[in-house]
Amino acid sequence: MILTEDRLQDLLDKSLAEPPGGVEWAVTLEGSIAEGFGNPSSDIDFLFVARCADQPPTMPSLLFVDGRRVEIRTRSVRQLADQFRAVEQASARPGRLSEDLLNRCQRLLHSHPLRGHALVEEVKALLPVERFRRITADWWAHRARQSLRQAMALLCLGESGEAVDWTRAGLLQTVKSWAAGMGETYLEPKWLSLQLDRTGRTDVRDRYWELETAAPASRDADAAREHLSACLAFATELGLTGVPRHPERLTVARVAGVTTWQAGERVHVIRGRRDVFALGDEAGAVWRSLVLGRPLPRVLATAADTGVADPGPLLAAFLRYGLVRLAWKGGGTVTPSLPLAAPPGPVTPPPSTAQPLLSVHGAAVRGPRAVDLMPLPADRFAAAAMALVWSNVVVENAVEDLTGALRRGQWRVAALTARRAVHAALRALFSAHGVHPLPVDPDLVRRLDLLPPATRPIGARAGELLRRGVDSADHGATLLAELRAFIAQVRAAVGADSFPLSFDSADTWRATLQLGYDWLRIGAHLDAELPIEEARDLLAGHGTQPHPAPSRHQDP
Repeated sequence: MILTEDRLQDLLDKSLAEPPGGVEWAVTLEGSIAEGFGNPSSDIDFLFVARCADQPPTMPSLLFVDGRRVEIRTRSVRQLADQFRAVEQASARPGRLSEDLLNRCQRLLHSHPLRGHALVEEVKALLPVERFRRITADWWAHRARQSLRQAMALLCLGESGEAVDWTRAGLLQTVKSWAAGMGETYLEPKWLSLQLDRTGRTDVRDRYWELETAAPASRDADAAREHLSACLAFATELGLTGVPRHPERLTVARVAGVTTWQAGERVHVIRGRRDVFALGDEAGAVWRSLVLGRPLPRVLATAADTGVADPGPLLAAFLRYGLVRLAWKGGGTVTPSLPLAAPPGPVTPPPSTAQPLLSVHGAAVRGPRAVDLMPLPADRFAAAAMALVWSNVVVENAVEDLTGALRRGQWRVAALTARRAVHAALRALFSAHGVHPLPVDPDLVRRLDLLPPATRPIGARAGELLRRGVDSADHGATLLAELRAFIAQVRAAVGADSFPLSFDSADTWRATLQLGYDWLRIGAHLDAELPIEEARDLLAGHGTQPHPAPSRHQDP
């Protein structure tokens, strides 16, 4: 070790408070210095072991003694026995074995006793070193397989740069697995060079560093393939199994809790009943082409048949965001991970900044290859979309009522109906920007500061129309014309300019029902707030009216 026994005992005396009386205890040095590594910046890790009934705190104490950082942890014998037992029980499923738990046990097994040697050795004997070597080697081997399979998949998808990174990770994990079998079980990779030196196998050491330094720096696909092939061959030499160069063993599989629905031409994907991803036209075409359970190369070929150029990166994005998963035939889900890094799992990108957020035909996206995360939870997103559709239906109904009132000379009825149309149009505007629940109608025109500045002209025009009255046919005709222009302005702003004239004919009413049904299906699935109670009947009828016979079409 880089510190003498006397120096360690001196640091311990200056660091450790008086231990409790009547309790058998011991102190052992763990970590890089105990392993024979370390440098002047390495901290001193003391583990206090006590035979007691209490549960010592997990939090370590951090001290600074004689210019060295000293960390002191306390564990009871029972806690340490539980740790060893948990490692042994989890060893059959290396993918589920906690890195922190494995690390805690490794540090103790390779620690250097300073006080109470007999107690330290008693605890160490709970898990034989040879058995721990096998567990650690299997743990690293599992991660190596996952990383190399991930690299193989990314090469198929045209993500050469990322494939090289996972190839390097798989190479390191393969060598760490081999080294663990040789007794070098220290988990942190930073001391790998010293660990390989200590094995005495210069052939393995030199080949590893040769492959490590040969990793392509560019995104050259051919170079990435050659590097992966070389690393797979070396891994096989070191005894790693389960990674033959057969990409067809990789399959694209379903992820639990992922739901797809389409509104108009826009494809939406819900993850975990919470996150909504909106897909651009090209991304949507690739998504619709997926047949889950097929080999990755076949899935990629089918996606290319859609006419979308270079679909691989889009499939890679679906994998990255956890919308689909990769599985290895006979080997379960591919879940690559790195030591001392963020845990594996789906990525959540920054929310989309597209405005307005949605239209009656689906969410707004930034482009044809977009896979955009909506900045609303799924239930609120669906509720806002349903409110958007229903507000436009109310607008159509109000315009129809206004037209009828003007024909009969019902000036006050016309004025109130016009205000209803303005408020409904504003509700559509707010809903398109994801505001839900909505402000009450009288507050809508005063709450436009919630929306982007581009909507200010709409607010100003709404305020003018809300103050208008009707006392003659001429005034009524002018108001109707201005109201239609205002509605067109709002619909152009929220992507609803093609909204059906709901009450114009049986065909336009059926188109309105179908549009509402597209959103109601997903809203009901997410238990989102429905805009009106009658919407449940539309769901029950699968988008059709409940009463007319199928062969008869009546104007509403």
